[in-house]
Amino acid sequence: MAGPRLHEDRRSFVEDHPLCVSSSGTDNGEALPESIPSAPGTLPHFIEEPDDAYIIKSNPIALRCKARPAMQIFFKCNGEWVHQNEHVSEESLDESSGLKVREVFINVTRQQVEDFHGPEDYWCQCVAWSHLGTSKSRKASVRIAYLRKNFEQDPQGREVPIEGMIVLHCRPPEGVPAAEVEWLKNEEPIDSEQDENIDTRADHNLIIRQARLSDSGNYTCMAANIVAKRRSLSATVVVYVNGGWSSWTEWSACNVRCGRGWQKRSRTCTNPAPLNGGAFCEGMSVQKITCTSLCPVDGSWEVWSEWSVCSPECEHLRIRECTAPPPRNGGKFCEGLSQESENCTDGLCILGMENASDIALYSGLGAAVVAVAVLVIGVTLYRRSQSDYGVDVIDSSALTGGFQTFNFKTVRQAGNSLLLNSSLQPDLTVSRTYSGPICLQDPLDKELMTESSLFNPLSDIKVKVQSSFMVSLGVSERAEYHGKNHSGTFPHGNNRGFTAVHPRNKTPYIQNLSSLPTRTELRTTGVFGHLGGRLVMPNTGVSLLIPHGAIPEENSWEIYMSINQGEPSLQSDGSEVLLSPEVTCGPPDMTVTTPFALTIPHCADVSSEHWNVHLKKRTQQGKWEEVMSVEDESTSCYCLLDPFACHVLLDSFGTYALTGEPITDCAVKQLKVAVFGCMSCNSLDYNLRVYCVDNTPCAFQEVVSDEKHHGGQLLEEPKLLHFKGNTFSLQISVLDIPPFLWRIKPFTACQEVPFSRVWSSNRQPLHCAFSLERYTPTTTQLSCKICIRQLKGHEQILQVQTSILENERETITFFAQEDSTFPAQTGPKAFKIPYSIRQRICATFDTPNAKGKDWQMLAQKNSINRNLSYFATQSSPSAVILNLWEARHQHDGDLDSLACALEEIGRTHTKLSNITESQLDEADFSYSRQNGL
Repeated sequence: MAGPRLHEDRRSFVEDHPLCVSSSGTDNGEALPESIPSAPGTLPHFIEEPDDAYIIKSNPIALRCKARPAMQIFFKCNGEWVHQNEHVSEESLDESSGLKVREVFINVTRQQVEDFHGPEDYWCQCVAWSHLGTSKSRKASVRIAYLRKNFEQDPQGREVPIEGMIVLHCRPPEGVPAAEVEWLKNEEPIDSEQDENIDTRADHNLIIRQARLSDSGNYTCMAANIVAKRRSLSATVVVYVNGGWSSWTEWSACNVRCGRGWQKRSRTCTNPAPLNGGAFCEGMSVQKITCTSLCPVDGSWEVWSEWSVCSPECEHLRIRECTAPPPRNGGKFCEGLSQESENCTDGLCILGMENASDIALYSGLGAAVVAVAVLVIGVTLYRRSQSDYGVDVIDSSALTGGFQTFNFKTVRQAGNSLLLNSSLQPDLTVSRTYSGPICLQDPLDKELMTESSLFNPLSDIKVKVQSSFMVSLGVSERAEYHGKNHSGTFPHGNNRGFTAVHPRNKTPYIQNLSSLPTRTELRTTGVFGHLGGRLVMPNTGVSLLIPHGAIPEENSWEIYMSINQGEPSLQSDGSEVLLSPEVTCGPPDMTVTTPFALTIPHCADVSSEHWNVHLKKRTQQGKWEEVMSVEDESTSCYCLLDPFACHVLLDSFGTYALTGEPITDCAVKQLKVAVFGCMSCNSLDYNLRVYCVDNTPCAFQEVVSDEKHHGGQLLEEPKLLHFKGNTFSLQISVLDIPPFLWRIKPFTACQEVPFSRVWSSNRQPLHCAFSLERYTPTTTQLSCKICIRQLKGHEQILQVQTSILENERETITFFAQEDSTFPAQTGPKAFKIPYSIRQRICATFDTPNAKGKDWQMLAQKNSINRNLSYFATQSSPSAVILNLWEARHQHDGDLDSLACALEEIGRTHTKLSNITESQLDEADFSYSRQNGL
């Protein structure tokens, strides 16, 4: 049955295609096969269809089409069949499917197009035939290309003030196809993609939003299509600056020394100076006013006074004053003596008063002895009264506001009932500094205290007493106390504390928590596979993002992350400062196919003008090597520095940290200041502890952990202090203590911390302690102010308003945001951007675009403007940019910023049209619900 059916279809085809049959009625084509190696019911499918074309000058154009399976292909132009002789046909066999492939060409000349007069453009279409029937291709239009010579509108020159808007209009000549417009400035092309101040997209017009001096020049509009190029007339743009007055100078001195004169002040037209024909300043450049100078009056003597009575030395005297008149307005003082004396007995004076002089002398000596004795007794009583504070005042001038040094006094073992064995020598190697009161509640406590060095003098600490009741403790930078940790040193299993010497000692102190045994690291782990995920260190600001596909399929790794809380292994060189915690992620032998994102918090007030920030990595030998400077260009890793954290793209695990080298004295470290309080062992005492730590969540978390362990209560919301690298120290003082309710010990209301201790305080938290005493147990409310200020720098005030009773105390939250609910998130719920939307974005932007609408614009719209060469080396730059976006926006906001960026770019990207804002909002809601946000 195949034969008759085939011949019937053939007859139908010949009837529909008269040009395919010769005048004799025989088929001019090749003999058609009786059967076609294709599946029954297969229509021709066009592999290539004819495209729209333009005839340039007199050159004919070729139209082609290709179909499979096809026995014949013919062109139909303007509804009429093209003769078979004008076709060029090629036939081949598709090796994969065994189907016949036919390709046909025809030429269209300029004359054919010009001779056609119809309601539409000249067009051609392919018709392919198989044993089942025919298929038609798209219509391809053929037009004659041209570009006229004259512009419909040439740009016109303008003169605009600086920061004004410039609009140059250009309407290119008529042409087919429509001409594309390019702007030239001084014969150089203008790239609006590199200058956000210039826009060339609005109807071929050139718009400069805010004119700059550099925008002055000659502008030319260039129009071009496939036929020719045309140049408009040049338009000259002049950006001018109108002059502005400078500030007035100070008034000059009066031009005369005595009497009426004048004085003047001036200003110049230099703020700014007029430029490029700008207007000169209006008004006067000099002002004058009258002045009157008081004339100098020389002094003159009054008349002499009467002579005084005769003295025991047989002399009397008289005086006069320079008040007739007194000197005024710079006049001269009277010349001569103001006092005269002479013998009043005419030489008959008898000196018989020796006994009276002796009596006066001995009386004066006796009074002096009594005064010295009273002074000695007063100083002795004062020193005894001050022994309760463990201070030995060396010079009594401290009582009158002098500035003297005093040392911590060594408590004699013979008179100390706390020491069970007075012959036991103190151990100076114990590495603990004790602060605040300690309650000795049982003999074990006393024995442990005996074995420590609590009562040994600290030779490297000096306390300065000032008249403003400020205690300045200068601790030697090199002095540290290291030794063995004696088990049981802290009673009742307390491993960390703020315990200190006997309860009567309320002397303020400044110490590092490095003297207390602490945890060496914080650590968290999670198991991750091909879908990736996020690992978060709770309340530290440290997180790790493993992208989708970074781990090969069917593989999974247990990934860990830790923060060093012990002594930092990174020793700063020279002026370098450790700005972040030391963060370790691993395992070190794990390899990833896509860079992972590590977020590390820092405490620098980032500014390229004042800081040079470096990323460093610890080698297997324990040495630290610089990976890169944040401002450098690198293809091995990428650093994005935000105000409070640094997001690093890496391809190898290890231990990393951020260091900073201050470039100027204006470099600022951000410190977090907080005050904690707790009751002392003595029911009338209350302790305040003021902390100054680096503004990183992990540093403050360590303080919170210690205070929670010892019953400390946060009394005020922590505040931020900007500490400058200007070598000036830090002062901490307690102000506005309620009188008659509370008192603070003398010389303890203010403490001063040296600059070097604060600037390098990243090693361990630094704090100062104050001890307040109630007058009566009925006082339960405490209100005061804590002032933390840097000399010649910033200051912060912490307002303390609390109840010392725990059941009445208002609780202040330690952390504004708890992120400990999901420390390890795996799979799609760890990412804000759904995987399907991520794939569409990457497919759109990874493909290079001649107009720059590719991944570089995606990076720019997400504020990634530096070191773009790193992304160019990645297999999918868009995916790496989105991973960086995920790391930056873990907590701060939703997908609005990404939606706005995609919407702005999507105006020229049809592939992004199906990524709507509602889809991103739905994805953001789903992410927040899954993660309990």
